[in-house]
Amino acid sequence: MSDAAQGDERIKEISGFRKSLIRPELGGIVGAIAVFTFFILFAHDSGMFNSQGVLNWSIVSAQFMIIAVGACLLMIAGEFDLSVGSMIGFAGMMIAIFSVTLGWPVWMAILVTFVLCVAIGALNGYIVVRTGLPSFIVTLAFLFILRGFTIFLPQTVERKTIIGGIRDVAEGDWLAPIFGGKIGGPIFQWMGEAGLIAVFERGNRAGEPVVDGIPMLIIWALALVAFGHFLLTRTRFGNWIFAAGGDAQAARYVGVPVNRVKILMFMFTAFCATVFATCQVMEFGSAGADRGLLKEFEAIIAVVIGGALLTGGYGSVIGAALGALIFGVVQQGLFFAGVESSLFRVFLGVILLMAVILNTYIRRMITGER
Repeated sequence: MSDAAQGDERIKEISGFRKSLIRPELGGIVGAIAVFTFFILFAHDSGMFNSQGVLNWSIVSAQFMIIAVGACLLMIAGEFDLSVGSMIGFAGMMIAIFSVTLGWPVWMAILVTFVLCVAIGALNGYIVVRTGLPSFIVTLAFLFILRGFTIFLPQTVERKTIIGGIRDVAEGDWLAPIFGGKIGGPIFQWMGEAGLIAVFERGNRAGEPVVDGIPMLIIWALALVAFGHFLLTRTRFGNWIFAAGGDAQAARYVGVPVNRVKILMFMFTAFCATVFATCQVMEFGSAGADRGLLKEFEAIIAVVIGGALLTGGYGSVIGAALGALIFGVVQQGLFFAGVESSLFRVFLGVILLMAVILNTYIRRMITGER
């Protein structure tokens, strides 16, 4: 910095401590440290941190993480999507109907479902940008529309709201393992033989590792987090996302295609929900009309814990991922600690309130607002 700049009282230096305070990930980092510390102290003997325990809460965290990435980018762009949970149930049901009821190859059922759901996401975005209606209202309408179809369609074609048999028809399919398979089997086998992780001691699986691979659900979660973080922080389109959510009109004046950005973010949110749904039906081998309930709110809470503002223009994919990690650890940790599982919802409300207060306080402290 030049001497003139150093002597200009209008230019204020920001300390390293203050720079760390304005990072959107701060709340997620503090929350993750607090949660892990708590369960290390009070649930360390319960098996929560052995190989099977780690896998359990990693899978739950990955579920939250997948939908939180899409919700994060959309919220930074200044919009909400309350139809995410219904989209999960709808996508899973469409895969089941296409593959089990209609007899399509599973790979075709998955691809057609992705196209259909992403198109619905585009329709959400198009209605929002063309009508100027709040995305809260538009996607709330689609929440009911999609949930209604998710219940109506299986009742019409199968006379029931749960369709099974997906695992059987997926046998030998080339695309199904990308969503329902596991990777790293030989590594875990070696770790079991070396005594690094637990193995089965009795039965037909004696000697096999308890954890025999990393589920593709976790791989998808990590890949989407990496993609979202790179897109947001290393590309021009990421700057457009921030601009669209910060001040849409000013962004238009400088040439940012705000409408296109918002529509693409709605499409990406639908894509993430469909990834979640596909992994879920491949894991359980069935689709149910009640899948995805309340997931839209859990995704928003994870994003808010990660430091995003409800007003848009500010947030972090890494922060949202940490928020999802907190959810997964707490949901499973309460079980390992012997606490009533219904208290998980209480935790969601409390941590949401604390995250909003913390983010608001820090922002006011840095900006000098009152």
